[in-house]
Amino acid sequence: MICCIIINTICLYNKILAQTGYPFQDTTLTDDQRLDNLLSLMTQEEKLNALATQFGVPRLGIKNCMHSEGLHGLAYGGPSNWGSRRPVPSTIFPQSYGLAETWDEILVYKVACQEAYENRYYFQSPKYYRGSLVMRAPNADLGRDPRWGRTEECFGEDAYLTSRMTVAFVKGLQGNHPKYWCTASLMKHFMANSNEDGRDSTSSDFGEKLFREYYGYPFYKGITEGGSKAFMASYNAYNGLPMTTNPLLKQIAVNEWGNNGIICTDGGALDLLVTAHKAYPDIIMATVACLKAGITQFLDTYKPYVKEALKLGLISETDIDEAVRKNFYIALKLGLLDNSEDNPYTYIGVKDTIDPWTSPETHKLVREVTAKSVVLLKNNKGLLPVDRQKIKRIAVIGPRANDVVLDWYSGMPPYTVSVLEGIRNAVDEGTEVNYAADNRMDQAYGIAQKADMAIVVIGNHPYGTDAKWAYAPVPSDGREAVDRKSLSLEQEDLVKIVYAANPNTVLILVSSFPFTINWSQQNIPAILHVTHCSQELGNGLADVLFGTVNPAGRLVQTWPASIDQLPPIMDYDITNGRTYMYTCKKPLYPFGYGLSYASFDYSGIRLDKNAFASQDDRIIVSASIKNVSATDGEEVIQLYVSYGETEKKLPLRQLKGFKRIMIKAGETLDVQIPLKAEDLVFWDEVRHQFVTYKGPLKIMLGSSSEDIRLSKKIQISNKF
Repeated sequence: MICCIIINTICLYNKILAQTGYPFQDTTLTDDQRLDNLLSLMTQEEKLNALATQFGVPRLGIKNCMHSEGLHGLAYGGPSNWGSRRPVPSTIFPQSYGLAETWDEILVYKVACQEAYENRYYFQSPKYYRGSLVMRAPNADLGRDPRWGRTEECFGEDAYLTSRMTVAFVKGLQGNHPKYWCTASLMKHFMANSNEDGRDSTSSDFGEKLFREYYGYPFYKGITEGGSKAFMASYNAYNGLPMTTNPLLKQIAVNEWGNNGIICTDGGALDLLVTAHKAYPDIIMATVACLKAGITQFLDTYKPYVKEALKLGLISETDIDEAVRKNFYIALKLGLLDNSEDNPYTYIGVKDTIDPWTSPETHKLVREVTAKSVVLLKNNKGLLPVDRQKIKRIAVIGPRANDVVLDWYSGMPPYTVSVLEGIRNAVDEGTEVNYAADNRMDQAYGIAQKADMAIVVIGNHPYGTDAKWAYAPVPSDGREAVDRKSLSLEQEDLVKIVYAANPNTVLILVSSFPFTINWSQQNIPAILHVTHCSQELGNGLADVLFGTVNPAGRLVQTWPASIDQLPPIMDYDITNGRTYMYTCKKPLYPFGYGLSYASFDYSGIRLDKNAFASQDDRIIVSASIKNVSATDGEEVIQLYVSYGETEKKLPLRQLKGFKRIMIKAGETLDVQIPLKAEDLVFWDEVRHQFVTYKGPLKIMLGSSSEDIRLSKKIQISNKF
């Protein structure tokens, strides 16, 4: 009965839309003409309502549209209970950090496509009819420091890799139709937000050069190449000016990059301008500053202050129109201002009635993504993959072995498969799998001693087990609002106990960020890293453990050997020894690192030319990659460059391209990676523009930032 009522409501809504015939519904008009007409029809109260994250004009047949979270799956449930009226399931993939560890743009694009489809399905399905099409994703912030509590949400420390993943995710969310979007990508958090402690009042300080080349770069590419027209301003200040009211919003993001859509505050940010930043004398002045700076939507109570500002003449209705126009540009791209048959996304949830998170194809995709995100950190004496013929008794041990831990931005998966369950699914009949969560009464030691192999599963908990806000139970844990105070993992003591009982020990680190597991690296024969949250965690990991999938995940952040290798967390000048680009200290694991069950030889580096003809030109870097093992496997070929001593503070090395490719046993493939002229530019702080690098350039191909196999030197001269 309820479904029939909802279907009738949808039909009535479409009928109103068809009969009213407002010019803003006419798809033959320009976007500006349509938006001009819409604004002319709206009352002042309707315009004020549209400054919220739920915006629409029901009187004119424009359905209300809200925001939803979606860093690694649609969040309509989960620990934070997003969509708390009635939490519903959605497909949950590995954390963003893990998605990036696939080094696979196409796979990340598919993840975002699935997420967008499910959100549109919920929005239009008569069974659900939930009002959200603006996705707060991806997080384009950079993980410059592994102590950052929200490291799990980012794509790593490198601006180039993060930009590629950001572009892929944005395109997946928005779709490939030339006119309409499936959902709208709202990137977080512009910008330089990578400390949680004091984030509501601290300032991230660095020069224009690092803004252009590093912190702002993923957002720039997300807008100009990915096509995102929305982002959230971060809590922090930049060089003393809060980002919520920073001139960069209009001067750069809008006027230069072309973000003509939503710019929203973060939750509570309006009030924090007064109480934490102390940038304005009262909240009315803070509200005025937000609107003047380019904010178009508020996550806070705002309407009384906007009304008072209008009454006092501090803002005009023209200021309101400017903001509302940008919000409804997003609605226009989503097809909410018309009912055109040209919109390919209108059938989702209407003609197809099978919940997409129940599809076997969806489950297969999550499993594939999970397996491809696994990073093999160590594998001495070929302990992995598990030999089913020899291993007949396995001990699975540890606090992360028999659960799938969700994070603060997870939704509610329809099912989960733990590591223990995945291993039991994978073993041959007759193989014994025993489990102990810890070593109380020597349980872990006992089952490990009797096993052919012990698998220890340890790692952080993303929100501290009881979902309290701003809570981290141990110093090495971090999350939103809490930075990590330690990089060591106390659970490593359990690994020592198990190893003493059984030298055939595999360590599985399920974590949101790096740990300084130096003892394990020195002693444990095999180590794997995977991130939290995937509903197929156990099956995907088991595929790697038992060799169904040959691991090719790569680290997206430098894993330091010790916390004292890091500069102070509030030092945002990465040239002071931060990230793989500038550190001279030997890490535990370098950026781009990851092993395989196969071995690959690199030979014959070639360039199709030695110079660029224009800013749009590219050099094709080629090499022959041979799988010299008896095992099929994927290799991630990484292209780095290093520069001559022609300019101070240039990176020691810098990622400029990569390709993940399957190579069969004994096969040799010719791999080509483009090196673009536009990627060899630096910001000139005197001229305030990008200039092309001139001088000696070393082009390098390798399997990580430190494992360089081939190189070639050329001289770059600026002829354009």
